[in-house]
Amino acid sequence: MLLMLLSLLCCVPAGKACLQCDSTIRFLHEELALSAPTVAEQIEVKNIVDHAFVTYKETSLKRKGIIDPTTLYRASTEYQNEFDRFMKMDHVESLTFEAIQIVEKGRNILEKHLDIFIREGLCPNKCGDLNQRVMDCISCRYKINNCPSPTGQQDCGEYPVEAEEEGQVVLMCFLPWHSLLLGHPAYHYSWVQGVPGTKKLNKSDFNTLVVTDDSYVILNQLHVDEQGTYLCSLEENGTVFYQVTFLLTVKPLPVETQRPHVTLPTPPHGDKDSAFQTTEGLLVLAIAVITALSLAASVGLTVVLGIMMNQWRAAKEPRKSGKWEQTTQNML
Repeated sequence: MLLMLLSLLCCVPAGKACLQCDSTIRFLHEELALSAPTVAEQIEVKNIVDHAFVTYKETSLKRKGIIDPTTLYRASTEYQNEFDRFMKMDHVESLTFEAIQIVEKGRNILEKHLDIFIREGLCPNKCGDLNQRVMDCISCRYKINNCPSPTGQQDCGEYPVEAEEEGQVVLMCFLPWHSLLLGHPAYHYSWVQGVPGTKKLNKSDFNTLVVTDDSYVILNQLHVDEQGTYLCSLEENGTVFYQVTFLLTVKPLPVETQRPHVTLPTPPHGDKDSAFQTTEGLLVLAIAVITALSLAASVGLTVVLGIMMNQWRAAKEPRKSGKWEQTTQNML
């Protein structure tokens, strides 16, 4: 009987759907069928999980029929975790009933992640061309899904950038969907010198600046003559997937304020030394006045001191004579 069951499991064709594309999920479903206590229940559970793949297929086809590797990994991991918890539980209902519940939970998980993928992950390029690697949920094989630019062109606009002289500026060219591109595209930076936006430019007008895997360039110690139009394009083998233009304006440093020059008056005609002679005469006059005032002050001070000395002597002599007269009277 067991050999008959094993042959039945091997011969029943498996449907092709996104979750079933994961070999781990197929193994878990087979393990679930073999865990039934009787052969009849094993066959019944096997039919349930086979039908689950049909529902997974229908769910996928209603949602573009494709899935990217990241979304498939998330859906598969979440379903495996739920399945592991289910297998460790004590089953109170029949295994058939609980098998229906767990595979239906898998369909809900797949539906949730596919909705997120279609809304956020499928063709995320808002401009530029993207060839996105996805898995076909019917054949379980990877293929390239072409995502043309919604704007119909690879040019993703112009962005004004301002910087000061001797400063720096970062020209960032990266968008998240660039990491989904296949192959090895590189960022090509080129530029045209001059005031940006003053004339229409052709691609032949641009001079190559650098070709790099980095999605940005840093311009240090800017000079005014580095002002211009900078073009960044993401390309490989001549195929341009994306490009953006930066209009860089470099503001010159402010000029330092200069002190005004003092202009001396022009001396009278024919007398080049008149200014110096006038100054010399004033200096002599000032010295004479100061000397006269000093002499007058000295004489005045001498006279005042003489008067004060005479007054002091005159006041001292009467006191002495009065003292001698009193002494004589006492002796008599």
